[in-house]
Amino acid sequence: MRVVAKFGGTSLGTGDRINRAADSIAAAVEAGHEIAVVASAMGNTTDELLEEIEFEAEDRDRAEIVSMGERTSVRMLKAALAARGIDAAFVEPGGDGWPIIANDLGEVDVEATTRRTQELAADLDAVVPVITGFLAQNHAGEITTLGRGGSDTTAVMLGRYINADEVVIVTDVEGVMTGDPRVVEGARNVGRITVDELRNLSFRGAEVVAPSALSYKDDGLGVRVVHYQHGDLLTGGTLIEGEFENLIDMQEAALSCITVAGRSLRNSPGILADLSQVLRDAGVNIDAVASGMDSVTFYMSEERSKEAENLLHSKVVEDQTLSSVTVEDRIAVIRVTGGELPNRPGVILDIVQPISEAGINIHDVITSATSVAVFVAWDDREQTLNIVQNEF
Repeated sequence: MRVVAKFGGTSLGTGDRINRAADSIAAAVEAGHEIAVVASAMGNTTDELLEEIEFEAEDRDRAEIVSMGERTSVRMLKAALAARGIDAAFVEPGGDGWPIIANDLGEVDVEATTRRTQELAADLDAVVPVITGFLAQNHAGEITTLGRGGSDTTAVMLGRYINADEVVIVTDVEGVMTGDPRVVEGARNVGRITVDELRNLSFRGAEVVAPSALSYKDDGLGVRVVHYQHGDLLTGGTLIEGEFENLIDMQEAALSCITVAGRSLRNSPGILADLSQVLRDAGVNIDAVASGMDSVTFYMSEERSKEAENLLHSKVVEDQTLSSVTVEDRIAVIRVTGGELPNRPGVILDIVQPISEAGINIHDVITSATSVAVFVAWDDREQTLNIVQNEF
């Protein structure tokens, strides 16, 4: 196999852990695999360096300073591999064979980076390159960075451009867990998870793989997360599957919009569960939910809307905090889905502003980490779809 192994700061935080990393790399090489290594700064070196910059420093100088953590890591790891008889070479910005070219905003030059990474891959059968994570180089040869989580981005990007079979993220967790083991009891490892699932978790606080890295993953590239104590780069942990699909989709069938109003619903524990349970018991599928201080709106198929209205009305009659229920039919939904949406500042404005300028009323906008759903009147659906397609 051809594998990119990325070692996070924790997994390189001590001499013993560097030895563990070198042992796992050496074992994979001796088993006949081609290995490229990406190394983060040891421990919390980057944060510590940033904290020491208590003076006005230009971005160029800051990048040079924080690069010292990764530069030290690759030298340590290269030396540990050499001690095991592995032919290794550290690779850093400014040196021969540096692969990642980006501007000062961290935007990667795909053409230049692809060409350089493929040149790097040509020697993988003879040499293990140990590459600084997080860092990049601009066309002038100056150091820049890929931002927070940049070592993950380095690894997945390299994996894609050198046609690797797998990228292994070696970190201080067993993989993706069912919950935070520091908070919930009985949290266990998830053997497999899709890239869309993980991206949503990552943008909502799960610190497993940097969200920016996942946008470089394609369907043919496996990404695995393993604990540094595991010792085997090619088994265990959590396997991340699939790739982001960028698409604009309009639901073919019209929806109904059912709104339940009430006093301070936001402060009524369990009210959303109670209303949803009534629909669930009747087998009514909910397409989307939007809530406010004094209302909850359910979007569902028009075919079940009358039945759903009666079911929800029964809850309104029973519950004194609820006031009334109303239905509006012939609603369309247009969804924009893509792994890059969270990295695009102003993306909501980019969607809704041209729709507003066209005089189209938007009923609702519902967002997640990787999608935006726009609800409009059924008669406005084609024009809305064309506007969104032109924008994206």
